[in-house]
Amino acid sequence: MGSQEKDTTTYHNDFPILHDSRLDDVSIHAFMVSTTRGFLPRIDPIVTLPAEFDPLESILQRMPVTTASGEPGLLAQGNGQLGEAVHKELPDLTEFVDKYRHDLPLMNALYRDYSFLASAYLLEPCHERFVMGEEYGLGRQVLPANVARPIAKCAEICEFKPFMEYAGSYALFNYRLVDPSLGFSFSKPSNVRLIRAFEHGLDPSSSEAGFVLVHIDMVRHSGPLVAGAVASLDACRRSTLSSSSTRPEMTGLSARQSLNVSLSQMLAALKKINAIMETMWKRSKPDDYTSFRTFIFGITKQSMFPNGVVYEGLPDSNGRPLSFRGESGANDSMIPLMDNLLQIPMPDTPLTKILDDFRSYRPSNHRAFLEWVKRGSEEVGLRRWALALGDSGRGTDDTMTEEERAEVRHSRSLWIQVLNQVRDFRWRHWCFAREYILKQTSHPTATGGSPIVTWLPNQLQAVMGHMMGLYERMGGDEAGGLGEECKDIMELVRRQDETLKKEVRKYCEERGVSGA
Repeated sequence: MGSQEKDTTTYHNDFPILHDSRLDDVSIHAFMVSTTRGFLPRIDPIVTLPAEFDPLESILQRMPVTTASGEPGLLAQGNGQLGEAVHKELPDLTEFVDKYRHDLPLMNALYRDYSFLASAYLLEPCHERFVMGEEYGLGRQVLPANVARPIAKCAEICEFKPFMEYAGSYALFNYRLVDPSLGFSFSKPSNVRLIRAFEHGLDPSSSEAGFVLVHIDMVRHSGPLVAGAVASLDACRRSTLSSSSTRPEMTGLSARQSLNVSLSQMLAALKKINAIMETMWKRSKPDDYTSFRTFIFGITKQSMFPNGVVYEGLPDSNGRPLSFRGESGANDSMIPLMDNLLQIPMPDTPLTKILDDFRSYRPSNHRAFLEWVKRGSEEVGLRRWALALGDSGRGTDDTMTEEERAEVRHSRSLWIQVLNQVRDFRWRHWCFAREYILKQTSHPTATGGSPIVTWLPNQLQAVMGHMMGLYERMGGDEAGGLGEECKDIMELVRRQDETLKKEVRKYCEERGVSGA
């Protein structure tokens, strides 16, 4: 959409959901949930910084292992060359951050750039050991004031943590379009490039670029998830009004028909997202991942930072070390949206508490939207009504006409199919962890600080267990009447549940870790 179009912002129970990107409005955050761009930033990321930040730009362009020109960069030269450049060349530019603080998309770009520099600076010693075939050892334990003060200021203004995040810096605000008129074209040659990279990512054919671009490609299909979630809640609310009124429903789709349309919309989007996710195997090679992964580790629960990191020049910290989780695709908002909308229960375990902690590492508007959906789904009883299970006050199998029963069966089938796409996403994520990480390195924690063997299975097993429980409540294979597709889905779920348990036991035994 162009900036000349009329702004259309819909408020659903006081929550603003954009239908227009508002390209010229610098007073609102770069990340605002919309039905058009979903969880992507509402505008394409800013590439060029104001002239006052030329010293920062100079270092960032020279930083990657391979620069845009193809020459070796500071991180390729060894002996802490990046750190030396930060100490000698970079002034404290915090005053200029304040100068431009009214421009929130620019603040997001500055946050991205300072977070790239902060991660590279702190983890440069670990990278140098890794390329020599050694253990990571210790990263730098102090972030100097010329990086710490501006990143903290940008993070405060943009409502992020003062450390690299998935959406705000590493992935979703880190792309540019070679030809804006072509939009998101990922076919060869790709029209999408990374703005910043650590290793070889400025080459769009590299594994680092592929890793990030797959995520961007997936999230660009998230608009229908947002629209479908909102429409599902609206349909459920409308069903409540209809059941409490003696007036006939307005002409058009019934509430349940509207629900089934929105479930179908989300199902189609999730299938596209999962198909794009599958391209990761070709676009980013498993053997290459650990080489650029070094730079996206966080501080929390990492051996490289046993006591946290001191951010110099921050009066609020009083010299106290700080700790933040690293960049992780688990911070994406798409699957958490489905978790909240579909009311997928998670076990009360320490692993789930990590999942809860990850919620704070998302753009503030994403966080608020996910909480709004969770609260709304529970308040209106979406799952009870959609599946006609239990006392929803809006009809049960015994009180429905045959036509209504058919629509409910359709709802149940679609619900299982949507859950299956969530399972498929999480199963593939586990397969990635197995092939890209577990078979490549013995480091025990993921970039976000979660235990690498058990954390993803915690959520995956929860989804599969939930699916099996719901399916049985709906009559199972014999009485459910949900068709062969749902029957095949559940056969796959049962097989994968057993396979996952065996794989987790195997890796726990090999690595000497607890399966709890």
